[in-house]
Amino acid sequence: MKRWAVLTVLLYALALVLLTMPVMLIAFGNWGIKSQGTFSLPDVLQIYLAWGYWLWLAVLAGGQALLLIVPIDLSQKKLPARRKLKVPVIVSAFFLANLFVTGIFSILCAIFKDNVFNLFSFTDWILGHRDANQSGTVQTTASGVWTSIFIVVGICWVIWAVIFLRFSKTDDARSLLKRAVRWLLRGSILELLVAVPSHVIVRRRDDCCAPAGTFWGIATGISVMLLCFGPGVFFLFVERMNRLKPKALEADTPN
Repeated sequence: MKRWAVLTVLLYALALVLLTMPVMLIAFGNWGIKSQGTFSLPDVLQIYLAWGYWLWLAVLAGGQALLLIVPIDLSQKKLPARRKLKVPVIVSAFFLANLFVTGIFSILCAIFKDNVFNLFSFTDWILGHRDANQSGTVQTTASGVWTSIFIVVGICWVIWAVIFLRFSKTDDARSLLKRAVRWLLRGSILELLVAVPSHVIVRRRDDCCAPAGTFWGIATGISVMLLCFGPGVFFLFVERMNRLKPKALEADTPN
């Protein structure tokens, strides 16, 4: 069963790698009114050299693997321990938090344009990073933006984890897994319905940095949507193996 789980994770990672190029070409292609900031094929290929891309891919593949812990036990007719049930709860809460934050961020990009990054740099305001050229003005830094985003995601992660933990006390293992996958699938679809129109707005407006924020929402929505199919693909593998197993036993049985 573990080998089928590994195969499922590898197929998921391969799908993300193969979809990276066409999704980026579509998202940043020269289809708007203005052509500034468009990506060509060599530009897209540079993403495969970025360590951040492979880190995010590792996080997604790791999340897929953790979501398959409960299906492995169910396929072996084993009742998962309560400790194992907390794993899909934590993983699902993490990805729901990302969907929620990226959805809100995409809307803010469409409304506030590039100024959205100033809104998500409250750590710079707290730490008082002053601009040396303009006295009294708080300077927005990349580290401040990322730190603020991580804090917001962390807070949402805790909130979603508390919600799921309440359900885990009453749901059995299969019901909890179905609930988690259902929420993730619905959340990813809803997030894409927000991120895609927001990306169209900021691209046609030819904003500088806002398209990166809306593309973050698109990438997250697609990644989590594909993540939801992992348990289903795994169970298909298991059912196929179980159907072939009796035939293999009959073939090995001497007459």
